Parts: sequence; structure tokens; C-alpha cells
Amino acid sequence: MEDVNRRRHSVLSLPLVAGVAAASALVRPVAGAARGVRRSMGGRPQGYSSPQYHDGAFHNRLPSLVVENGNQGSMAVDFARKGDRGRPAGEVPLVAPDLPATASDLGATWLGHATVLLEVAGHWVLVDPVWSERVSPSATVGPKRSHPVPMELADLPRLSAVLISHDHYDHLDTATIDALTALQDVPFVVPLGIGSYLRGWGVPEERIVELDWDGSVTLGDLTLTCTEARHFSGRGFVRNLTLWSSWVIAAGSRRVFFGGDTGYTPAFAGIGEEHGPFDLTVLPIGAYDDRWADIHMNPAEAVRTHLEVHGGVMLPIHWCTYDLAFHTWAAPADWVVEEAAAHDVRLAMPRPGERFDATGPLPTADWWSAVAHKPERRRAS
Repeated sequence: MEDVNRRRHSVLSLPLVAGVAAASALVRPVAGAARGVRRSMGGRPQGYSSPQYHDGAFHNRLPSLVVENGNQGSMAVDFARKGDRGRPAGEVPLVAPDLPATASDLGATWLGHATVLLEVAGHWVLVDPVWSERVSPSATVGPKRSHPVPMELADLPRLSAVLISHDHYDHLDTATIDALTALQDVPFVVPLGIGSYLRGWGVPEERIVELDWDGSVTLGDLTLTCTEARHFSGRGFVRNLTLWSSWVIAAGSRRVFFGGDTGYTPAFAGIGEEHGPFDLTVLPIGAYDDRWADIHMNPAEAVRTHLEVHGGVMLPIHWCTYDLAFHTWAAPADWVVEEAAAHDVRLAMPRPGERFDATGPLPTADWWSAVAHKPERRRAS
């Protein structure tokens, strides 16, 4: 790996727990996910030379309100009382991915939530891969999938890189990392601090690249740049020991912006000026709420971000798969379609597993309404 800027490694290393959990059927998630709560929760990364790191933690550049730990008990009660409104009423339609023999110039296959298999100038890049049934340190408690994974991990093509946006369980999955470590020789490119988890899970040191915001790594003709996001991190009771990020993926003449998990920030306009325009943006639209508006975008903010980074095609993510908020299951999809139409944005709305070529016709048909609960009236933001 060459041209690595601002690379940092944690000195913390956890004991390796042997074994890889791999998918055993076409649409079955990783079996035995989060085998051992302590292992999945990871270690305590610390001590970084970074403008984002001070007072023992990473920080957003803008003040950002996050629901406090002391309020999480009442939030859990609210979640328990809200019923199934955040899950589909029917079966989510899946598509077994029809992948080309080699990666195209610009394509994408959304596999659910924030997991996307990108094709960028002949490279396969997998972002935020999660194959587990639950996004939790426990295999029996925590948010559960609304649909299976559309393909097996073993059926992935040979990847050029795996990108991780941050350490939350719905974006960094222990069992999936175990499987990818065994099945591929791919490098894991991650924000500062997440390398400590990967080392503890047995990923070889030479396959780990940690970057600060504005740092980049070049792998052949593929350049991956770690860029600002507005979020937080933590897999246990202590927050912000690892960094969170968005990503710029560039190869040949193609540019893709992956937002990861983020609230809106004016920094996106700067990313667009420095790294854009982007042929494709991959942006989160779900799990929004007024109580955590600083760290999760709603669909209107996602469309605004797409425009500010000078995006071409927009692929909405971070909805459909896990029930993580209080809005109805289909509300993000309905809202983003409305916003995109109002701002003349080219929107791709694939079913999970449905590949599309971003240079050709896009999947735009409404497939979600048929399996959704009765829609709710959305309050003005």
C-alpha cells in the first residue's frame, strides 16, 4: 500500500478468538454473529495525534447533540411501545445480484442498510459490510433484519478494498469481518481507531489502513480519501474513542461519494469543491429523528448534500433493513422520492440485491409501498 497520509495505529491489541462465521445459504445472514459480547464490543483505542482528537476523545467540528446515556432507558421504553411501524408489513422483495465478470466503469449493488458493492473504473469496493442477523453485540438481543442478505459472502468478487465509515454495530460487524478476513486478501480502509478492533479480530497488520479526515491511500489506480462526517462512535458505554467518516472513492475518471452515517454538515460543500463532481453519491436517508438531528440526516438533507457535493446519480441507503428510529418503515423512501423530484435529482431506488449501471437507466419503480404499513402523515421539518 502506498501514499498513505496521516496513518495512525492504536497500540491496543486484543486476544484473537479463532473461527470464521460464513453464510450457509443464498440469503442467510452470517451464522453465530457476535459470538461473545466482549469480543464484539472491541477494545479501547486511545492516544491519537489528530485535530479531531482531544481530551481523550474524537469530536465533530460543529457542536453536535447526541442522546445522552442517561436518557437511553426511556428511549428503550419508547422503542418497546412503538410496535412494528418501523418494519415492513410484508416480505421485502429481494434480487439475487447479477454481477458482471469484471467490475464496470460505474455500478452499484445495494445489499441492504448501508452495505453497498460498488464498481468504480474496474474496481470492486465494498462499503460497511454487515451480514449478521442482528446489529448488536448479542446474537439474541438487538435490532433484527427486516430481510435476508441477498447474497453469500463467499459469492463476492475479488475486492480491491473494504471501507468502513465508523464503529457502530450496523456498520462494523465482527462476524462479517471474520469471514472477509478468511475469504479475501482485501485491505480494510478505516477511520482512526478502528484498526484496534480489526487487530483484535485477527486481521493481519498489512491489511489495515487507518486514516484521519483528509488522509488518503492509493491502491494501484484506486484512491480512497477519508472525509468529514458529523456523527459519533462507540460500541459500549464509552463514546468517541474511534473516528467516524465519509469517503471519496476515485479511480480513472470516476468519483463516488459515500456518506456513511452522518448528520448534515456544511463541510459537504467543501468536499464537493475539493473532490467533486461525483458521478454517484451513496447517502443515508433513514433513522432520522428530531432528538438526534445533528447526527442523522433526513431525506431532505440527503438531497441537499447530494447537490452540494455536485452529485450525478444518488443512491439512498440506511433504511429498509433495520428498525432504528420512530418513523414508519417506508417513510424515508417516500420522502426522498418527493425531494429528488422537487430538485431534479437522478435517483436510483433498487430493491436489495438489484444491481444497476449508473451510466444507464436507473431502477426507479416504487416497490416498497406494496409491503409497507399504512403511511403516516409527516410533520414539517
